[in-house]
Amino acid sequence: MIYLIPTPIGNLEDITLRALRLLKESDLILAEDTRVSIKLLKHYGITTSLESFHMYNEHKKTPRVIEQLTKGMTISVISDAGTPGVSDPGFLLVRSALEANVEIQCLPGATALIPALVQSGIPCDRFNFEGFLPPKKGRISRLKVMALESKTQVFYESPHKLIKLFDQMIPLFGRDRKLAVVREISKLYESTFRGSIEEAISFFQDHSPKGEFVIVIEGVKK
Repeated sequence: MIYLIPTPIGNLEDITLRALRLLKESDLILAEDTRVSIKLLKHYGITTSLESFHMYNEHKKTPRVIEQLTKGMTISVISDAGTPGVSDPGFLLVRSALEANVEIQCLPGATALIPALVQSGIPCDRFNFEGFLPPKKGRISRLKVMALESKTQVFYESPHKLIKLFDQMIPLFGRDRKLAVVREISKLYESTFRGSIEEAISFFQDHSPKGEFVIVIEGVKK
């Protein structure tokens, strides 16, 4: 059995009782970065064996993990924060496990996109989640497609690219398209900016972007 277990994206209290129980009962925990995950496990007194499993070693490690699973081990997979497989490692292992007839369960829990979407004030009944945009090649092409979408768009962005992103968006989305920029969800300095793209540029020029950001932008009105 594989359990995909969401972990807190900030506040360590944002984890379920079931998640804690399964982490304790598992034979092995695969973590994106053991240095990050050990803080969570120590906080809750979890002593289960821990191994790294990330984008740079998942192709090499997956066959051995599948072998362990087929021999009866119970393995939990966690990322640094949020739900494994959502803009984090996990998909390759899930696909390989299904091919080997290994049972998989993904627990409900912490993820950044839903809180940002719900508190944005932008319609959240229908939306597209883009994850991280392409870093260079294909970035503008992706933004062109998003600009014509009638659904709300949700995606992640790093602080050092934030103002440049808004500059790239204005010719495609227009200056007045409404968005919400949600920073450091569930953490001490959580904040939300709501306004137009043009207003966002002005705001973040005066308030240097720091932390992790989720962008929610309204769809084009047709």
